[in-house]
Amino acid sequence: MDPIRNPYAPGAGQRPPELAGRDRELEQFEVTLERVAAGRPERSMVLSGLRGVGKTVLLNALRGQAVKRAWGTGKIEARPDQSIRIPVAQAVHAAVREVSHRHRDPDRVDAVAGVLKSFALRTGLADRKGMRWTPPVDVPATRGRADSGDLELDLVELFTDVASLAGDLGVGVALFVDEMQDIALPELAALCGACHEISQQGAPLVVVGAGLPHLPVALAASKSYAERLFRYVSVDRLPREMADRAWRRPAAEEGVEFEQDALDELYRLTDGYPYFVQAYGKVTWDVALGSPVTAEDVHEAAPDAEAELAVGFFGARYDRATPAERDYMTAMADLGAEHGDAAIPTADVARHLGRKPQSLSPARDGLIKKGLVYSGERGSVAFTVPHFGKFLRAR
Repeated sequence: MDPIRNPYAPGAGQRPPELAGRDRELEQFEVTLERVAAGRPERSMVLSGLRGVGKTVLLNALRGQAVKRAWGTGKIEARPDQSIRIPVAQAVHAAVREVSHRHRDPDRVDAVAGVLKSFALRTGLADRKGMRWTPPVDVPATRGRADSGDLELDLVELFTDVASLAGDLGVGVALFVDEMQDIALPELAALCGACHEISQQGAPLVVVGAGLPHLPVALAASKSYAERLFRYVSVDRLPREMADRAWRRPAAEEGVEFEQDALDELYRLTDGYPYFVQAYGKVTWDVALGSPVTAEDVHEAAPDAEAELAVGFFGARYDRATPAERDYMTAMADLGAEHGDAAIPTADVARHLGRKPQSLSPARDGLIKKGLVYSGERGSVAFTVPHFGKFLRAR
């Protein structure tokens, strides 16, 4: 079939043509936006799940909902060993720009911009390294507001002023944080503390975070009340009905149908993981000669899809690991054949490698830092990437 008309879109954070299986989350966020704008109490939201399940896509879709309601929005992607002060300042600056042009009091807008500038300039020299962004230069920094150096206090003051500016227009501000698990624990605690204070004020500001499965654990470790501060949403693989919808609807718009056997085989190969759904759908489309797409088309396309995933999805992550980290992951994969690729006890990994558990801590910690494995509970580890164990066993 014509590859130019291929409707499937495997890509990092790239929205598929049919955002199947996320209707409930989108509806819940609509309610959140309405309630917060009306001054009613509502929790912020945290999305968690494995890589490739569509967390970033959903995060962007939620941001799109806020934009449609004329909210001010900003987004950051957290990185290990990087302070969030400058990224938050950038995101808040974007949100202020989205609402300020509608505000009738330019002096009030400038006052908030001055607070934003004072917040950004409080960044230490070490944390400014590699940062190209500079705060607004056309207003003076406000002294004594959001510049104490205490991140939690500064966030509270910044969020309060920005939310108040948006509230003048009957809207709010939404800050979206991707890879939230990479925020250092003290700064994560500061962000939680600021969200807690803002929610108690009833200010129209929400924070929506997305991260790996252990993100709720990290939040709970940063603040004891974090489990009550956010609405936690587990983003998982698509159930069969939704996976079929993700294949069928985009194809139907191009006048193409799937035989039931083809859908059965596609689901068997992908397990409903959204990235795999798009990857296999794209390659199958290119292989198929016409409509309807058959199980034979899927069988013929599968090796090409597996090869692409082996290089771009699995291989790129494997190549980032050191030899010691690769040994650790290979041991996890071998044990995963028995555990079904679920969480693996770290003691079992040590026994499999004939090593003492303490000697493997650097490899484990390195893999966690690189986002290749996570520890959902003490004494166990699991892959952050679906089917990664299967990929390693096939090497």
